[in-house]
Amino acid sequence: MGAILFNVTTAALMVMMVNCGLGVVGRDTLRGRAVPWAAVALTVLAVGGVLLQLAWPGAMDALDADPAKSGWWREFTSVFMQNGGLFGDLWNLATLAAVAALAQWYWGGVLTLAFFLAGIVLPGRIDTVLGLGDGPSTDPRNFAGSSGATYLLGATLALALLTRTRLPKEIVLAAGVPVLGLAVWLAQDNGHGLVSVYGFALGAAAWAVRRRRVRPAPAQRP
Repeated sequence: MGAILFNVTTAALMVMMVNCGLGVVGRDTLRGRAVPWAAVALTVLAVGGVLLQLAWPGAMDALDADPAKSGWWREFTSVFMQNGGLFGDLWNLATLAAVAALAQWYWGGVLTLAFFLAGIVLPGRIDTVLGLGDGPSTDPRNFAGSSGATYLLGATLALALLTRTRLPKEIVLAAGVPVLGLAVWLAQDNGHGLVSVYGFALGAAAWAVRRRRVRPAPAQRP
């Protein structure tokens, strides 16, 4: 029962973030938008990782993030390995494609890739600084998978929607992402929730910087 609840709440969090993305870019505008090259690139890498696993039995051992093994590259290559079984792998690929596309249409390709990279390198380091973890995970389920980076990226869309809407329903939806994220982390020790909180905060920082840059200069007195 606990595993089912874990999966349901994790999926619900992602559904909320995707709906935030659809709200911020406009559901009726999707067909007319340009191909999201950053999302395509990330999805191709993730699909390529799965195909590599199918073709090479030693791919996981060589590329996962097992802290007992050496290799600086593991932190990055492990994101494109999947270990969630058939349905878990398909879920990770589909959500990565959807979230990255929505993110690019709002944030742009470069910032989307930067957020995804942040989703790879920041959570573990923030956990260490804040004392939220006991160092590198020893759970093999955490040695691979793109979900952590995807959830962090998706949470930036919740922040984006919160800054652009005045509709109570959308405000509740957007604000609900970090609230639910924190709740599932506290109640279930669900890392997807914690990285979603990080993503929401990172999105807030990016939004503040962007707003400051585009703020018109004050008129000069004659």
